[in-house]
Amino acid sequence: MCDLKENLWLCLHCGNLGCGRSQFGGVGGNSHGLKHTEDTSHAVAVKLGSITPEGTADIYCYACNDERVDPELAKHLSHWGINIAEREKTEKSLTEMQIEQNLKWDFSMTTEDGKELQPLFGNGFTGLKNLGNSCYLASILQCLFSMASFQNRYYHPQDPPPISQSPAEDLETQLRKVADGLLSGRYSNPETDVIASEHSAEIPHQKGLAPAMLKHLIGRGHEEFSTMRQQDAFELLLHLLKLITRSAHIAPLQDPVKSFRFVMEQRLQCVSCKKVRYRQDEQDNISIPVPVRQKPSTETTDSDSKTAKDQFESVTLKECLDTFTATEMVELTCASCGSKDGFVKRSLFKTFPSILAVNARRFELVNWVPTKLDVPVVVEDQPFGLDSYKSLGLQDGEELLPEDANTNAGPTFAPNETALAQLEGMGFPRVRCEKALHATGNSDADTAMNWLFAHMEDPDIDAPLDLGSGPSAASAASTISPESIEMLGAMGIGAPQARKALKETGGDVNRALDWVFSHPDDQGDFGEDDASTNAPADTGDKEMVGNADLPATFRLQSIVCHKGASIHAGHYVAFIRKTLPGKNGKEAWVLFNDEKVVKAEGDVDEMKKFAYVYFFERV
Repeated sequence: MCDLKENLWLCLHCGNLGCGRSQFGGVGGNSHGLKHTEDTSHAVAVKLGSITPEGTADIYCYACNDERVDPELAKHLSHWGINIAEREKTEKSLTEMQIEQNLKWDFSMTTEDGKELQPLFGNGFTGLKNLGNSCYLASILQCLFSMASFQNRYYHPQDPPPISQSPAEDLETQLRKVADGLLSGRYSNPETDVIASEHSAEIPHQKGLAPAMLKHLIGRGHEEFSTMRQQDAFELLLHLLKLITRSAHIAPLQDPVKSFRFVMEQRLQCVSCKKVRYRQDEQDNISIPVPVRQKPSTETTDSDSKTAKDQFESVTLKECLDTFTATEMVELTCASCGSKDGFVKRSLFKTFPSILAVNARRFELVNWVPTKLDVPVVVEDQPFGLDSYKSLGLQDGEELLPEDANTNAGPTFAPNETALAQLEGMGFPRVRCEKALHATGNSDADTAMNWLFAHMEDPDIDAPLDLGSGPSAASAASTISPESIEMLGAMGIGAPQARKALKETGGDVNRALDWVFSHPDDQGDFGEDDASTNAPADTGDKEMVGNADLPATFRLQSIVCHKGASIHAGHYVAFIRKTLPGKNGKEAWVLFNDEKVVKAEGDVDEMKKFAYVYFFERV
């Protein structure tokens, strides 16, 4: 018999009472409720101690391994003789335990002498309430809405709200609501329940806004972001930027993601004949590898007392950028000389963005689980230049490789460089990475990684990507059905872009849709009929995103920091450089820790060394 008197779960199928699983940071459990589910297939249970007279409670489905909501809970409990109006909540809910556990990943809220950090209030200093493992969303939103491009796009206090039949499902409405909440200052007031005095060490903070509708909207239909689990803040950033780009931007309003976009130019040079090929790719972020060098252990060092942050040598941001832009050998057959000796590849900036988003890859796969390494990256507050990382393009004396390899050799595939780098950084072989990206529409690393895990046992998983001999350009065009172009047209995509996307993705409408949004400035394929009237005279003269002017000087504007061993656990906060109210334009670092907004002191330099996402502003 089980002697537990807490963490008891009632089966809503048969009324069986069993203890739950042991909760990290909560009370114990022997999993008798789970055992009952395995024996009877009765999957849904309610936690007795979490039932409130208002009709809320923890309801868990063991079949889908996630929390659920029962709109008729009172009726279902009355069947087992429980009057919900007489119930009193006696235990923490799962969400409350998740929040409590996240907050234990402590980011210091006190100064060196033990005093609490100074809370900040007013325009641009509004916190976001933790909804239960939502700190990854809060930290990204705080960084984005500290940028001029997002403020100019979504903060219009003089305008009426957007007209929408379903505001809860309208991204424009929800982002404007968040912008108004964060920037207006109306909700940035000290909590009235806390009274500061000389006899109380507690300082009143603000209650914070709850971005519940936005979280539900951007997570809808997404396998990870629709759950209550902790997520990867960088993956959330990429997902949110994609959704914003897909949404409508009516002139004169502009897509704020444009400030993130730039062009990387890849240079391939045959080792044998020295001929070159240049290719340009639009991106909105870079994911840089962080060199890992362990400190040499000494006999006098107590390994048990050595913290994770003391195990690795510091590296500089320049060192990471040098690694990111370094040359590498790739195995390809030269279309000009037929040599199989390979090519030297290097990628550099063709243009620079207004905001450079940088993900520091400090993770390695341990038993196929991404595990964080606390490698310090030194990033200075002073502006720094990226001029040395600019591509110079085709040089005098360089001979281009013939283009007939692309026109006659059948279909080609250029993997998403950012996603490819992320997957390779996790330890996946390049062949598998390219195959996964090709199979999932070349969209993002998260989707490709899920595909890899689902196809690990495929007998041809390590075989090179086979695109087949493929049809010629003319026959490829003939395989694109007018219905597919019409379907994409109904989504607001022009015929040239739809035609090009369908060609690139083998006629798959879903993959074509992803292709369009990952190539927003591609003018498309105008075809033979309308090429003379609609196509640009010289596609090489098409205006590129970003700015190629030098000097390209950047300054750190904000960071997202993470504490915890895994990106799917722990806690996220944001540090943002802001002008403090009443300080005559003086700038300082501000810590956004969920609903708490304080002036950061002391450990900012330490936090910059271990940041997960950096946002650099061009100056």
